[in-house]
Amino acid sequence: MNARDKLVGAASMKRLRLARGWSLADTARAISDTAARLGQPFDASVASVQRTVARWETSTNPILPSERYQLLLAHLYARNTEGRPLLGTGSDFAEFLDALRHLGESEQRLSELHTLLVRTTTDAGAGLLALLGPPTQQLLAAALADPSRVDEELLVALREAVSTVNGQVGSIPFVRLHLMLAPIVESCRRLTTAAIPPAHVADLRWIAAQAFMLAGRFAFETRDDEASRALYLAATDAAGRVGAPWHRAVVRMSHALVTLYSAPGLDAAKALVDAAVRDARAGDSVTVRARAHALQAEIAARAGQKRHAETALALAWYDLESDRDGDPATGSFSPALLRGFEGVTKLHVGDVSEAHDYFARSTESLVAPRERVQRAIVATDQAIARIRLDDPRSGADLLHHCIDAASETGGRVVRIRLRGARQDLRQWRREDFVADLDDHLIELFGG
Repeated sequence: MNARDKLVGAASMKRLRLARGWSLADTARAISDTAARLGQPFDASVASVQRTVARWETSTNPILPSERYQLLLAHLYARNTEGRPLLGTGSDFAEFLDALRHLGESEQRLSELHTLLVRTTTDAGAGLLALLGPPTQQLLAAALADPSRVDEELLVALREAVSTVNGQVGSIPFVRLHLMLAPIVESCRRLTTAAIPPAHVADLRWIAAQAFMLAGRFAFETRDDEASRALYLAATDAAGRVGAPWHRAVVRMSHALVTLYSAPGLDAAKALVDAAVRDARAGDSVTVRARAHALQAEIAARAGQKRHAETALALAWYDLESDRDGDPATGSFSPALLRGFEGVTKLHVGDVSEAHDYFARSTESLVAPRERVQRAIVATDQAIARIRLDDPRSGADLLHHCIDAASETGGRVVRIRLRGARQDLRQWRREDFVADLDDHLIELFGG
């Protein structure tokens, strides 16, 4: 950040205020009213707040609003002048975050503000349209009425919308995320069957595949397995028409994971994983190939096929540690996630003590909000390892944290893993620490 950046940020703050027709005093009163509405009133006078507002906008050494003011301003600018929530590109809220960025705020803090306001907006009953700025809403409406008007600007907005919802996994319950995504799923469904400009067909198909895949996962998490299967089939079809095999591999891996927990036996999940491996090997993403081999290792381990599992794991590490410059999906899989798969493999066909250590290292690395669900899954497996290492009390202690995480995210896989962990505690069922665990399970899940 330099002096010019700060001046750009100050100008943006001033522009936001003037666009609403507010004086400095009006802005000060709006901030005070917002604080009172949020139950955070403060003693500062309007004149005092007004002077603070002026310091954000001055052309001589403007200052960054404090975290408290940032929060109040975020709530203030997250709604338009009519009181409707708007958070997407082109909204006042998006411009406000950009102003903070120029004034020197960190990307982590901006992400936290964005996540908080998305959650608050959905708590209030608003859906995905709140995440689309006014220009995007107009573009989408025009394209749905006349698909020949699909253009790059709309595709960027749709891609960002899907990414935004995906980024809230772990922060917002799945049932709410499913509702947020529904308008984009329906829009993609309509546009992919319409005559849009040929130059945009492949990009739209991949965006649609990602939306359908994410919606399929949300349907699974909310226990609508029939809808989940239909959405995954639509995602597989859309991805298969993109022309790059790794896209379809990504969809098939996600489908395999939900199939593993929603269909009896391993055969259906194995068929999907094997198909994903074939697609990944034919594709351009080494990272996707690594993930496919890791999932193949887990399926083999669950089937008791130790040699097959170890071979697949070795291939996954080989892929992940190879040169991935130019990989189109380099951020989709990491060593932390692979250690989780390695732990599952050891848990089923190897040394349980080693499995515990892999799980521990994995949970230490899975710290991002988006990774909360995966962290809870891995931590539950770590608890199972402790139980099998004849340390049931420590395992039960860890399971309490996993129960809380499952309750907050609504993750179905975590709950399934928790039931498996509870089964491993049967021989200690008369112990107080198991009774405490059962009480916690009943309190949050009803059983």
